[in-house]
Amino acid sequence: MKPIYQYDDKFIYVFGGDSKVAEGEEIPAGFTDVQPREGLYLPKYSEKKKTWSESATEEYIEDLQPKPQPTETEVMKQQIADLYYLIALGGM
Repeated sequence: MKPIYQYDDKFIYVFGGDSKVAEGEEIPAGFTDVQPREGLYLPKYSEKKKTWSESATEEYIEDLQPKPQPTETEVMKQQIADLYYLIALGGM
């Protein structure tokens, strides 16, 4: 059995749609035996070139990245600044 990789009607990889076929068995439409390479966020298949390429925009990739969390020290500094502000306003 060899693995095959599914793509949709726009040739975008269908995550979780992988399957297997027996050696010599015909690969069904919408599948390829070319494995998408690691590191692609939105792999797109080219039947002509028989390769996968990145189809995600920079904005899409940036949105997937985790947002940096403030450190404990930064949080404490902000809390102290907020308290000073409250004191300056007379405690309100």
